[in-house]
Amino acid sequence: IFPCVFQAILIFCWVYVRKYQSRRESEVISTITAIFALAVALISSALLPVDIFLVSYMKNQNGTFKDWADANVSRQIEDTVLYGYYTLYSIILFCVFLWIPFVYFYYEEKEEDDGNTCSQVKTAFKYTLGFITICAVLLLIGAFVPLDIPNKNNSTEWEKVKLLFEEFGSSHGLTALSFSISSLTVIGMLAAITYTAYGMSALPLNLIKGTTSAAYERLENTEDIEEVEQHLLRIKSKCRDGRPLSSRDRQSVQQLEERLRTLRRRERHLESIEKSWCTKFCEAIRPLKIVWGVFFIIVALLFTVSLFLSNLDKALHSAGFDSGFIILGTNLTNPLNMLLPVLQTVFPLDYILITTIVMYFIFTSMAGIRNMGIWFFWTRLYKIRRGKTRPQALLFLCMILLLIVLHTSYMIYSLAPQYVMYGSQKYLVQ
Repeated sequence: IFPCVFQAILIFCWVYVRKYQSRRESEVISTITAIFALAVALISSALLPVDIFLVSYMKNQNGTFKDWADANVSRQIEDTVLYGYYTLYSIILFCVFLWIPFVYFYYEEKEEDDGNTCSQVKTAFKYTLGFITICAVLLLIGAFVPLDIPNKNNSTEWEKVKLLFEEFGSSHGLTALSFSISSLTVIGMLAAITYTAYGMSALPLNLIKGTTSAAYERLENTEDIEEVEQHLLRIKSKCRDGRPLSSRDRQSVQQLEERLRTLRRRERHLESIEKSWCTKFCEAIRPLKIVWGVFFIIVALLFTVSLFLSNLDKALHSAGFDSGFIILGTNLTNPLNMLLPVLQTVFPLDYILITTIVMYFIFTSMAGIRNMGIWFFWTRLYKIRRGKTRPQALLFLCMILLLIVLHTSYMIYSLAPQYVMYGSQKYLVQ
């Protein structure tokens, strides 16, 4: 089943990128990078439901391990999932700090200078060094700073440095990777607050509101054509007695004739859209879109209530800031934490729901980025439009999605902490 899912993700990513990328400015390297980064984001988000399933699959309903799930097998499964996490997160680190910035700067140089490819690569790599430096700093901080070094008054500075490297070697660099991923997760939180929150409201409202029909747009276009034709007639009526038009009127005639040609082309385009089977199909499922829009609003409210109750529980009953607000057990049960254990009784409803939740956050994030565009504080850098999106905008979209995926994997633990931590496992009380 996993190869089929992987192929489906690649096909979806290819269709999505080809749907939004500009036909005139498309470039092979940026297209491949966008498809690859988007696929990594979707695969990383799908790893959490797989993790919950594999951990729960090893036990029976009475809490005992299955016959095949001995200590070696269970340890092997856990190590495989762990290596999957580290592999995907390392790829995300590579994409965010090296590959996507390099392709972005390479394309920028290609637009400004159509000369030597080698010089474009050198310039792009020079700008990418800044991102590599930031990544190296985060890895070094994560490798050395958080370690608990014993305070010995008689130890020399060289012994302290030696102990640092010994601790770094014993962890195999995993603390450095964890700190770097955690730093990116904080940035992903800001992106989720901006784009995912907007998408959770924009997606259902757009489904309920719908889009302007082709027939209505064609009617407006026809009125514009009539208005332009009347304006042309008024200007040309000035020269009926043989007097030549002024230069200003001639310029106005040229502009109006150009606009008239554009409006007639648009009329032919709208006519073809109105007669297409896709438009008729969308009109037929219009009530279904409204139902889905209302459903997504209810889901957004459910997530909001669940997150509020879970965080309130941590604030009231956790061990505090020093322990990272770790909480043992659940004192304030949120709706999702109640619903998922109930669905465990009917396989595989709980796995379908947790997968749907993860995909919901991803697709609402994509909808938020598509509606808002790419912003840097109060400045809009790029717009995301069907068939007109520049390669740089697609690269930014994929980078933001990678960051949001990191935060989503953390946020799911707050939505249903007991279920996400233990799955459907049951334990025997000794």
